[in-house]
Amino acid sequence: MWTETDNTLHRSFEFKDFPDAFAFMTRVAFVAEKLNHHPTWKNEYNKVEIWLCTHSANHTVTEKDRDLARKIDEIV
Repeated sequence: MWTETDNTLHRSFEFKDFPDAFAFMTRVAFVAEKLNHHPTWKNEYNKVEIWLCTHSANHTVTEKDRDLARKIDEIV
């Protein structure tokens, strides 16, 4: 579930192993590139954390972030 705090949408994901986490990140990367809206994220082995905000909107959460979050949810 996405949480909105400090002007970002945040969600943590956990996968079976590193290849599954990396595959997820690759799929997200293609969607983000298509939308021209890129996440801030962190990966450690089977865990991925994603933060979304719109830098051009003074680092606030906008509909672009909510749209990308919905598309990420469809990938999981």
